Amino acid sequence: MKVVIGQGSCGIATGAKKTSDAFEQLVAEKGLKDVTITKAGCIGTCYLEPIVDVYGDDDELEARYVKIQPDKVAEIVDKHLIGKTPVEELAISEEDKKFLAQQQRIVLRNCGIINPEKIDEYIAVGGYESLKKVVTSMTQDEVIDVVKVAGLRGRGGAGFPTWFKWNAAKQNKGSEKYMVCNADEGDPGAFMDRSVLEGDPHSLIEGMAIGGFAMGATEGIIYVRAEYPLAIARLEIAMAQARERGFLGKNLFGTDFSFDLRIKAGAGAFVCGEETALIASLEGERGMPRLKPPFPAEKGYWQKPTNINNVETFANVPWIITNGGEAFAAMGSEKSNGTKVFALAGKIKKGGLAEVPMGMTIREVIYGIGGGIKNDKAFKAVQMGGPSGGCIPASLADTPVTYEDISTTGAIVGSGGMIVMDETTCMVDMARYFLDFTKKESCGKCNYCRIGTKRMLEILERITRGEGRDGDIELLEELAMKIKDGSLCGLGQTAPNPVLTTLRYFRNEYEDHIYNHKCTAKSCKALIHFEITDACKGCTKCARNCPVGAITGAVKEQHVIDQTKCIKCGKCEENCSFGAIVRE
Repeated sequence: MKVVIGQGSCGIATGAKKTSDAFEQLVAEKGLKDVTITKAGCIGTCYLEPIVDVYGDDDELEARYVKIQPDKVAEIVDKHLIGKTPVEELAISEEDKKFLAQQQRIVLRNCGIINPEKIDEYIAVGGYESLKKVVTSMTQDEVIDVVKVAGLRGRGGAGFPTWFKWNAAKQNKGSEKYMVCNADEGDPGAFMDRSVLEGDPHSLIEGMAIGGFAMGATEGIIYVRAEYPLAIARLEIAMAQARERGFLGKNLFGTDFSFDLRIKAGAGAFVCGEETALIASLEGERGMPRLKPPFPAEKGYWQKPTNINNVETFANVPWIITNGGEAFAAMGSEKSNGTKVFALAGKIKKGGLAEVPMGMTIREVIYGIGGGIKNDKAFKAVQMGGPSGGCIPASLADTPVTYEDISTTGAIVGSGGMIVMDETTCMVDMARYFLDFTKKESCGKCNYCRIGTKRMLEILERITRGEGRDGDIELLEELAMKIKDGSLCGLGQTAPNPVLTTLRYFRNEYEDHIYNHKCTAKSCKALIHFEITDACKGCTKCARNCPVGAITGAVKEQHVIDQTKCIKCGKCEENCSFGAIVRE
């Protein structure tokens, strides 16, 4: 038997390493020599971690156990590993099985299944067969043509045709060319690339090697943020194993093609998601964008032809080579082919990673896969594309998730983050949050981006404090357009998007803040207060939990909140058992 414990970052954060240690200890104590304990990356159901899969001697999954802390390990060992009877009460529910059942997994095909630190497990599922096929039996043009037929577009945000970038780099002459992977995942709430790096690093290595062959590069660089230590560690292990087996290095599969990889740990600058800023950082300079043209395909890293794609884009490539471009193109929509990985976060019941065919609607993703809104509150909006994207209201929930359809809403598909918001989310404050992020991440090269985002943020902060002024909305719109027009790179050009989309769909909330001094969502502290109604039973629970002693009253009598002392923390509302405290 084999016991697989999910040990991606999400699993480890919830205690998976301790769970694994408990299994190791008990299996050793009981002398279960036929039981192997191993690890895998995240399978995507992050909300159920730690996850333990038990496979039988025939390698068939017998049970998937969820939320397994060390105190539950003994029961699984005794009843399942020894008694051969799965523990039903600890197993994943039929409802939670739907999270994975509705997905179509290409990028995540091996995540949560194989051990990312054992190359043999990757080879066992067909790993490196695509690379072998490419370098031993295909030409550069044939590889590019397969990717063209597939219609694979860059999954990093812009959605630019992958084949076109590879072909442009191929056509530029030079003895030195570079294939670069942008693994500097910076969007708040996005963790798609990290999951692939931690759960299936060989798919990235193989995809980059295939791309390197297609464009004529002999060296590849993986630019990954230093805040991903587990991803870097597993990448280094995978690269060493690939070199040992001859999948990286000189004369791959006995041919004239040589290709190797190295890792560059980035400092976590969001602006390095822009190609030329990333290249500057690779060269040891401050990450700041450069004028284009020339494009990286002509003059990139050290002025040599360079191609840059993100992790998800490369992870698709081996599958496309094996199954054919037509198979990939058959999924998704007419112009947005294949699948897309989304990170579901925010006010959603089932947070995690979902890979679905392009063209599925926002509603189907949030309700069909994500299980709907936490505590069954009303769905209000979803932020797509991170700080570069925008807020899509619930009224547009039936919008298909394609590059074209999402762009009509004012948002973008982006790298794949979906931050779900409910009725308690203030859209003005949400815009303020994202603008605060982009203001801090601006490299400062462009005046409008550096100063304009700061001025927009100051206005938004005033509005959320209840100090909004007549004309603020118009000033925000004016600044937004000037920042978009006056910025060199995508960071500045898209920084105003969260503000513009919230103004487009939730203008009433801005007006309520400015003219009525009221937060529509009852969220902004400066614009709310708490009152105790006559439903109060005088249990004193609210008074006992108030951190500043703002609540007074006798036992079994209605209590009162001193508004001059109240810090609006909401502890009284959280602890009231009778619903007697209202937020105004």
